[in-house]
Amino acid sequence: MKEPISLFRQLYEKELKLTPVKIPSACCFTSVGLDGFPNSRFVSCKEIIDNRFIITGSKTARKGREVEENNKVSLAFWWTSTNVQVRIQGVIEELDTFSSHRYFQERNRESQVVSIVSAQGEDLINLSELEVAYTALLQQYEGKALPTPTSFAAWAVQPFRIEFLLFSEARFHERILFEYKNGEWNNRALKP
Repeated sequence: MKEPISLFRQLYEKELKLTPVKIPSACCFTSVGLDGFPNSRFVSCKEIIDNRFIITGSKTARKGREVEENNKVSLAFWWTSTNVQVRIQGVIEELDTFSSHRYFQERNRESQVVSIVSAQGEDLINLSELEVAYTALLQQYEGKALPTPTSFAAWAVQPFRIEFLLFSEARFHERILFEYKNGEWNNRALKP
C-alpha cells in the first residue's frame, strides 16, 4: 500500500454506502489562528482533485484570514458507520476565480444568499436587518443566477501527512501513517 488517496477514496465509498449521516463529507478543518492558537470548525470537503482536498468559504471570515496568514492546516474525518478516523496535515492554497464561481453556483440557493448578505463571523447587531436583506436579494434574483461574491473562495489542501485509524472490535486498532517525502508516499504502521 503505497498511495493514501486511493485508500481514502475506498474507505469513503464504503462509508457512503452505510451511513445515514446527512453530510458524510463533513470534516474538522483546523487552521492556525491569528493569535497563534489552533482554530477548528467543521466544513464540507467538496471533492478530491489532483490528490488535493477541496473546501470553500469566505476569504474575509476568520478562516480565510487565517489561511492567508499561515498556510499550514489540517483536516480530520470521522466516519461513524465504518469506525474510521482520517487525519490530514498539509498546506492550503486558493484556487482560481473560475473554481470559486463553480463551487459557489453548486451551493443551494439559500446558502448562496446568506453568503452574499452576511459578513460571516462579524458581530451580529440586528438579525431582522439580515432577514430583510435576505428576502430582498431572493426577490431581486428570482429566476436568475446569483452573482458569486468576490469574498467567496475555493481552496485546495495539499497533504503531506495522512494517518488512518481503523477501529476494530479488538483493542489493537489498525493505524497507518503516510508521509510524502522526496516525491513519494511512504507509510508505516503505528501502535494503536
